[in-house]
Amino acid sequence: MSTVIQIEKLSKQYHIQTKKRERYTALRDVISNGARNLWNHVPKLFNPSTLQPFTPSTKEEFWALKDINLEIHQGDRVGIIGRNGAGKSTLLKILSRITEPTSGKISIKGRVASLLEVGTGFHPELTGRENIYLNGAILGMSRADIRKKFDEIVAFAEVEKFLDTPVKHYSSGMYVRLAFAVAAHLEPEILIVDEVLAVGDALFQKKCLGKMGEAAMGGRTVLFVSHNMAAVQTLCTKVIQLRAGEIKGCGSADEQIGLYLNSVQSKKDISFKSTVWLGVNLQLRRFEFSPNPVESGSEQEFLLELWSDKPMRIEGLTILVYSSLGIRIAILDLRQEHLLYHLDGLKPLTIRGRIESMCLVEGSYNVGLYITCAEVRKNFLDLVTIIVTSKKTDDKMVPYQPEVRGVVELDYTVSCRIDSQV
Repeated sequence: MSTVIQIEKLSKQYHIQTKKRERYTALRDVISNGARNLWNHVPKLFNPSTLQPFTPSTKEEFWALKDINLEIHQGDRVGIIGRNGAGKSTLLKILSRITEPTSGKISIKGRVASLLEVGTGFHPELTGRENIYLNGAILGMSRADIRKKFDEIVAFAEVEKFLDTPVKHYSSGMYVRLAFAVAAHLEPEILIVDEVLAVGDALFQKKCLGKMGEAAMGGRTVLFVSHNMAAVQTLCTKVIQLRAGEIKGCGSADEQIGLYLNSVQSKKDISFKSTVWLGVNLQLRRFEFSPNPVESGSEQEFLLELWSDKPMRIEGLTILVYSSLGIRIAILDLRQEHLLYHLDGLKPLTIRGRIESMCLVEGSYNVGLYITCAEVRKNFLDLVTIIVTSKKTDDKMVPYQPEVRGVVELDYTVSCRIDSQV
């Protein structure tokens, strides 16, 4: 089968400029500090020996991708997996010609349609109808060809009532439904899809996986990035595992997913030594579950701490629990009265809670957060790993293996009676 994507020694370097973060200051502070600094420097103007040389801010080199070599054939269904920061999205952006590589060579044969993030490729002021024709033209389709596929696109996206509404008024779910419908139905030779499908509901995700499967069966090539290992396992025949910008594995889906899951099963907690920036001014300082590991069916407490360097209102906050295959199995909605939390810009917000019964089958579970505020509306996945151990029992009967028992450990009883026959 012919090669459609050839990558040779591909690397992408970024320069990170380090700058000390400062706490929130009012306008009066800025004015007074400026005046104070000017007054302090006036004597130095008459004494050059006291002047300090200009010291530029330091820059750090970061390699998002390093020496990637890859060959993808026509009709391949390729999953790209790895932890956050592994280089997955950077690779797709380079293949989509959104960003240029630092070094290396890429050869692509065929028309490429990309769906990398909500909003990519759409003009917000144009209506859904106009954006369908615009995207088709960008892909090299004639107006007549787009018209033939138009009804299928609209039916798949389920946005008939809003077709003549500017897409800037669409919800994120409507946006991604229409964007995927356009990318998939205009029949590109290569379809590139990032984690953006996570925005849609379960039914839409199932439709998308089916459509990508149809595209691959029709001889088109699909590149799919996802943290949902079950979706990757269902769709892809080949999986590439990235770690720190390098290819750590390439082979069958079952093999590579198994290796990846084994590599990330260690317990993770966020502490003061390892903070996560959720937005420009919003920081997650602690995210802990105790005890961890936890016995199936027992109680577990959780704690998270948020801090902001300016006043901020948190409108939505949810803990997300995923299986090791990336299937969401539970949420913990942390919204309280009036559905809001407030950060004052001075003190951290600490939230504590308790899970009355961790009724999960023994295994490893990934925990993340969904947060909504003025700065961000996003899922943050793979923040903590919870290890659930088997429940202690005096029963001599050997239990079934965890992989055949699902994920939920139901609390139930059984009674048996044998009726005597007359």
